[in-house]
Amino acid sequence: MVTILSPFLFTQWNEIDFSRQMQPPSLQHPFGTDNFGRDLLQRVFHGLRISLTLAVAIEALSFLIGLSIGLVLGYYGGIVDEFFIHVMNILMAFPQMLMALCFMAIMGSSMTTLVIVITSLGWISYARIVRSEVLSLKQRDFILSTKAIGASDFYILIKHILPNVLIPVIPLMTLMIGHAVLIIAGLSFLGFGVQPPYPEIGLMLNEAMTFMDSGPWLMLFPGLILATCVFLFNTLGDLLRDYLAPKIEDTID
Repeated sequence: MVTILSPFLFTQWNEIDFSRQMQPPSLQHPFGTDNFGRDLLQRVFHGLRISLTLAVAIEALSFLIGLSIGLVLGYYGGIVDEFFIHVMNILMAFPQMLMALCFMAIMGSSMTTLVIVITSLGWISYARIVRSEVLSLKQRDFILSTKAIGASDFYILIKHILPNVLIPVIPLMTLMIGHAVLIIAGLSFLGFGVQPPYPEIGLMLNEAMTFMDSGPWLMLFPGLILATCVFLFNTLGDLLRDYLAPKIEDTID
């Protein structure tokens, strides 16, 4: 909630004041200030909002692309299915961060490029799970009987298969948002992600390396907030998976 409301709560995140340069944490500045005298608390939460906004956009696009491809591949199969399986296996053979770094180095650093690059790699996880679920569902009796009465493939996919496929994919999306936040922070830390003057968490950690001795709080608080954010999304994903598990079993039965 604090992150969502950060544009209204923290309006002076980029206000420079050299009179309060490199102040340690205090009641006035709970996270301290940086080398430009900017309040670190405001910058951290404003930067986290940027990371979360990008991560949600990336995972929403990845979800839609992976869901569409997985539905088509699992239901129709054939040569196209085999081709995409080979493509997905090749892409998954390389670490996602390494692939993202290569693409960002070629395409340049910007928020738009960041979303395109991570999305182009992130849809695979959704497509594989959706495809496997569809392969299982399309052999079920209720699908075969619906086909027998003359229902169209589109009707079967939207009315019967899609609702059952969404149940195991929703927890994955929650987990992947935390994963996307880490990738965004990692790319920004290496100089290939969000660029100044935006206070993205990874970029702030990169800038803080210069002041590790004189201002350790510059690295400590952004790192703690980033770790807490990822932990919360992972925990939420686990809770959703446990909550939805009985529903998954019901659809199998």
